[in-house]
Amino acid sequence: MPKIDISAVPTRTGSSYPGKLADQMAGRSQQGLGDAGGLTQFGANLVRLAPKAASSLRHWHEKQDEFLIVIEGALTLIDDNGETPLKVGDCCAFPAGDANGHHIVNLSGQDGVFLVVGTRTPTETGWYSDIDMMVTAADGKMAFTRKDGSAMEDT
Repeated sequence: MPKIDISAVPTRTGSSYPGKLADQMAGRSQQGLGDAGGLTQFGANLVRLAPKAASSLRHWHEKQDEFLIVIEGALTLIDDNGETPLKVGDCCAFPAGDANGHHIVNLSGQDGVFLVVGTRTPTETGWYSDIDMMVTAADGKMAFTRKDGSAMEDT
């Protein structure tokens, strides 16, 4: 059946970021709705941010598009242009290759929720705007390094 029972989709917490950087994702949880529906060409995730939580570190993708819509609460987009308040129904689009580092944060006192949809590509490189880090992904594995490709030291 095409209808996805959201209550049956596992909620993931934590982060794949290395070391102490993962701690910055406290208060973020997500459900892989696209995976639950068997989608393979793009991902669709329901992301919940507790007050003061962030969706990710500020980043951008070389090959993958991202699109999101706020479905609950009040959130804030932070990108190279500054802070933009987001309310229910507001949408954001992040085209592949646009080096405008972005993330969503919850500056309110209540949970905020958004649906994010993104391209799945066999390989990808992502860049982090505020720190000396990049990520490469291939064969389902992610590798975090400095922007010059050298190994990350204890973070």
